[in-house]
Amino acid sequence: MDFGVGERIRVIGAREHNLANIDVDVPKRLLTVATGVSGSGKSSLVFDILHKEGQRQYLESLGMVTGFVSKPAVDSITGLSPSISVDQHLTNRSPRSTVGTATEVFTYLRVLWARIGYQACPECGQGVPPAYRVSGDEVWDDDVPGGEPEETPEAGPTVPCPHCGTPVAELVMGNFSFNKPAGACPTCTGLGTVFDADVQRLVDDERSVAGGAVVGWHPSLTARNISVLQAAARHYGFSFDADAPVRELGETQRDLLFYGVDSPEFRRHVPDIEPPATVTGGRFEGVVTNVLRRYADRIEDADYRERAEHVLVTQTCPDCRGTRLRPESRRVTVAGRTIIDALRLPLDELATWIDSLRGQITAEEWLVAEPIVVDLEERIRRLVDVGVGYLTLGQPTPSLSGGEAQRLRLAALLGSGLTGVLYVLDEPTIGLHPADTERLIGVLRRLRDLGNTVLVIEHDLDVLRAADHVVDIGPGAGRHGGRIVVTGTPDEVAASPDSVTGGHLAGQLATPVPETRRAGDGTALIIRGAREHNLKEVTVRLPLGLLVAVAGPSGSGKSSLMLDIVSRAARQRFYGAIETSGAHDGIDGWEHLDKVVTIDQQPISRVPRSNAATYSGAFTPIREAFAATAGARERGLTPGHFSFNVRGGRCERCEGAGVLDVQMHFLPAVQVRCPSCRGRRFQPAVLAVTYGGRDIAQVLDMTVAEALDIFGDVPAISSRLQVMADVGLGYLPLGQPATTLSGGEAQRIKLAKELARQGTRKGGAGARALYLLDEPTVGLHAADTACLLDVLQRLVDAGNTVVTIEHDTDVIRASDWVIELGPAGGVGGGQIVAEGAPEDIQLA
Repeated sequence: MDFGVGERIRVIGAREHNLANIDVDVPKRLLTVATGVSGSGKSSLVFDILHKEGQRQYLESLGMVTGFVSKPAVDSITGLSPSISVDQHLTNRSPRSTVGTATEVFTYLRVLWARIGYQACPECGQGVPPAYRVSGDEVWDDDVPGGEPEETPEAGPTVPCPHCGTPVAELVMGNFSFNKPAGACPTCTGLGTVFDADVQRLVDDERSVAGGAVVGWHPSLTARNISVLQAAARHYGFSFDADAPVRELGETQRDLLFYGVDSPEFRRHVPDIEPPATVTGGRFEGVVTNVLRRYADRIEDADYRERAEHVLVTQTCPDCRGTRLRPESRRVTVAGRTIIDALRLPLDELATWIDSLRGQITAEEWLVAEPIVVDLEERIRRLVDVGVGYLTLGQPTPSLSGGEAQRLRLAALLGSGLTGVLYVLDEPTIGLHPADTERLIGVLRRLRDLGNTVLVIEHDLDVLRAADHVVDIGPGAGRHGGRIVVTGTPDEVAASPDSVTGGHLAGQLATPVPETRRAGDGTALIIRGAREHNLKEVTVRLPLGLLVAVAGPSGSGKSSLMLDIVSRAARQRFYGAIETSGAHDGIDGWEHLDKVVTIDQQPISRVPRSNAATYSGAFTPIREAFAATAGARERGLTPGHFSFNVRGGRCERCEGAGVLDVQMHFLPAVQVRCPSCRGRRFQPAVLAVTYGGRDIAQVLDMTVAEALDIFGDVPAISSRLQVMADVGLGYLPLGQPATTLSGGEAQRIKLAKELARQGTRKGGAGARALYLLDEPTVGLHAADTACLLDVLQRLVDAGNTVVTIEHDTDVIRASDWVIELGPAGGVGGGQIVAEGAPEDIQLA
């Protein structure tokens, strides 16, 4: 298709990553979809070239320094617009951030309750109507989650109760914010949860204190603490036997050990005796108390807090019961509802209630409420339009999937009046049920119709068919990709004989459906009375020995059933986990399983030094292979010299990172390539050693598929790499930092590691296992999905059960059994809609 000069973004000679010096045009003010198999180069073109260069050129036009932003490897780009990206990464993982605060809908609700809310008089208990303050209004705030609130709220103006005259504090927005002292529950400081120490992990009941019962106490610290404990016991007139197993100690002695002399748990035993004044005199802090104090004191030390969380358990706040707000704030009502009631409503139901307000409040109240309601209705409507109407405002943003977070951002963009912008989106259909895809397509078209260029990376065939223009990149992944296969309308791409995507669009290629369904082994896991979140007391029969798909609209209860109930209960039964499982009556049939493996989309590591090679276990035999070469033996190099995580062979200037963090004072720190090793991580002597013509740095830059060609004759390496290729990760560079992997990639690496460890690819080992997977097809092209399905089918053939939470219709059709939840999301879901073979579900 030929576009005029002013009607296109033209890229000439793109060579970023695996792009093979390609030329491509992206039409302006149209909806364009970039597609192709995983690792073909889509993200390199869309994000690494068009988006980053659009940002760089825009900043440069404003006179801002852009020297630390490198130009992409491309000959020229013309017609580029300022760009805005909408990707899958959560920008705020604070536990204080919720859907309501992230979208600002909660801010408008707080205004509504502060302006027309009725509060209960603390004296007579009757309702105190709104004060309609006309001066001294507090400044509107955005309720940005920050540090913990101050301990006490400031006193404000009061109004007399019309019934008894008692002064009642006037309502302000801060009264309804869990991030501000006026509204936050004082017990949990607005988090809704409190930490408590896990005594079973801190203290081994079977051992004595002298024998090392307290985990983490060095022998010298143990001796010192025993003397303090015994001094405390003498102070209070009892004995403390440090040589007796902890389980044999009396309640008083145990409370002293766990909670210390100042705690209410211990003070109840000796209420009339003042605690010792000094440590040597017996002022013992307590094992549990010490852990909780240090955790609270070191709020800025993320590493310490992450380590400490292994001995802590999170519990719902006993005072606010997870609602986060003060008691007086929780009692204020608008049209009979508290703000807590509103936070618990799914967004589509909240929209209905907001719309009904006019008929439920007085005419005076409506005069105040109307402008707030108008804005609320618009903001909530945009959220419902992008397919997240099942979410509630109180849901924490860290619990959102990448797709959900992306759609929240997309809803915010719909309220922008910007035109002439390049919007780039990364698979916005992730986690979206096919029934909701049409609504999302409408949102993308609205962005386009505002006069913007919308460029989407996507595999979903419905989105591809709805596009104005398609850019198909491939034909394969890694070095086998990076070329333009075909561009044009969806029909033109479908007609291309060279395009795998076109074959799927035309219906000529499809994921194979088994000719016969497995019957299973006759056993089943029965989940009784599941009622976690929106599940409605359902009892589910999960047949074993099959490939099972758990389907249904977003928010219908799939994750609540399989991850919050089954997975957590399995960790308790098989691995002794302390965490509690979701609400249910019980699970029958565990005796038919030897283990349960949950493979979710959580990051494999928060440490950039972790990568696909280290996590999968392939890097250790790779280092051993290098150390076994003649070049390494001549230089006296061991496998440790080929690690960038330990001293010896790594570059010490950057400590093997390849980059240096440069502090910019009041500006954010930036990373620059290490000038000593030039980003190659290792010392020259190590880089001089080659295997198959490649040094260790070049191997880390290779994709899994490329590394297979080099190490195909080394079973310890090839077996791990082959299973990664089998699950659709052949395009992934071995050294790509774990922090940059998508949720789907992280999940497939976990699956590959499990397969390699159990040897299930060769059959037999690992039988009677239940594998729980959370949308393993995220980020996969239809051609890659077929490869992943082959791996899952082989797992089942080896005697295992595989359960996938899935929206992908190809996976559902290929399954032996389908459990569909719904019929809608949120409170409209949580029921079993249908169970059976895919063809039976279709007929139903």
